[in-house]
Amino acid sequence: MTQNAQNTVKKAYHHGDLRQQLIHQAAKMIREEGEAALSMRKLAAQLGVSRTAPYHHFEDKQALLCAIAEEGFRLFDEHGLEGKRYENIENYLSHHIRSYVFFAVENSEYYDLMFGGQIWKAEGGLTQSLKERSYKVFRTYTEHMTKLTEGMLPEGVTPLRFAQVTWSTMHGLSRLMIDGIYVEREAIEGMCDASVKVLLQNLKLT
Repeated sequence: MTQNAQNTVKKAYHHGDLRQQLIHQAAKMIREEGEAALSMRKLAAQLGVSRTAPYHHFEDKQALLCAIAEEGFRLFDEHGLEGKRYENIENYLSHHIRSYVFFAVENSEYYDLMFGGQIWKAEGGLTQSLKERSYKVFRTYTEHMTKLTEGMLPEGVTPLRFAQVTWSTMHGLSRLMIDGIYVEREAIEGMCDASVKVLLQNLKLT
């Protein structure tokens, strides 16, 4: 990092922007080197701040990882995956499944933490703000499923169960792409389209 760049980062720190700088740089490091390579000391060095500066914003690495995951959910929302409204279930799933999978593939450094066991099962647990953000995303999705599938679900299938199954489908597709099992865009497109057709097959569409 050049001296000018270091000065810029330090100036941002004094203006209260270091927290966001830490999150963005840590996510970049995870994407390039993997989560295991991330350390608070290395992160501070890359931003040209003192070793103790990150601890002014995050108690430890677990808290930093939770903040990155929370930022991922914010980007997830900006991507149009939480707040958009559609008139029918066909249009909603067609848009949502495709958008979800491509968001996950293009933002894997965030997605791996958003839905990865490394922080959900970690000894330090989740921060309260991450719990609230993540639960809100699924709750909103379930509300959409409840509204859009009214009177359409097979007997014994609740909107919650349908939401869980469809979400599991999107997550499974995303992991296949992120893990390199399928990488061609044509394959991704085809699997998204097929998923929509399969999920809609047993609904009582009008």
